Order: sequence, then structure tokens, then C-alpha cells
Amino acid sequence: MEKLSRSVNQTLKIGRLIARNLRGGEIILLSGSLGAGKTVLAKGIAQGLGINKNNVISPTFVLLRLHQGKHLLQHFDFYRLRTIEDIFSLGYEEYFYSPAVTIIEWPERLKFLKPREFLKIKLSTKPGDKRHLKFIAKGKKHKELLNKIHENTRH
Repeated sequence: MEKLSRSVNQTLKIGRLIARNLRGGEIILLSGSLGAGKTVLAKGIAQGLGINKNNVISPTFVLLRLHQGKHLLQHFDFYRLRTIEDIFSLGYEEYFYSPAVTIIEWPERLKFLKPREFLKIKLSTKPGDKRHLKFIAKGKKHKELLNKIHENTRH
């Protein structure tokens, strides 16, 4: 599935639509270059979970920020990840396989530790404030999530 966002507000709205379908335990991977809109989309998802979007900032320097809303939101940013050992020191499995909603920015840095099942959203920039979003689901739960998102965003 692919979507075109024409503005920051539309990217936030897509995030809120995604959140509407979350039940807990989902892992959302946000991939894209610097400035592609990963954190904006994460803010929209958080907002859809009842979390103030202004409290959601990229956890670049701390790797992880927790936010409580309708579901616990675990927001990872692995941009500054230096070694895979940094992930091990976090106790990543405890987070990745919890009932919380997990968002991971820069999932490419995980290499072989990437979760087995996930919804990946690849964001790329277009002229102006436009963003192209490409959705890929792996695993039954996340494929069902993608189908629900597709149904809700067709209108």
C-alpha cells in the first residue's frame, strides 16, 4: 500500500488513522532519510493514542522514550546507535515483544535483531512538504493491521 501526504498536517492525520487500528503489541518500523517525516508520523500515531503530540520528540539521544495513552507507546530512535551491543544493553526483547505499541525509527540499524513481525512504513520526501509513504507488513497480525489501515484511508 502507498500513500502520498501533501503536508505535515496530512502526515499527522495518517498517523492518527494508523493509531485508530492499534490494539497493542504492534511494532511499527519507520524508515527514511533525515527529514523524511518519521517523527511527524510518530507524533500522529501518539496523538491517535491520546498522547499529546507536543510531548513526542525524537528520542535520538536516549534511544527510547515511553508515553502512556490508550496503550503504552515505546518510541525508539536508533539513528545514533553505534553498536549492536547498545541494543542488547537495553534489553530489547523485553520491549519488542511486549503488549505496548512500539515505534522504531531507523530500524535498519537493528540488522539481524529486527523483529520477526512488523508494519514497516518507508517515508521519502517529494517537492514541497509532500511525503511518499510505502507500507509493508510482515506477519499475520501486521497484515491484518495494514488491511484495516487501507480500508480506513480509502475514503
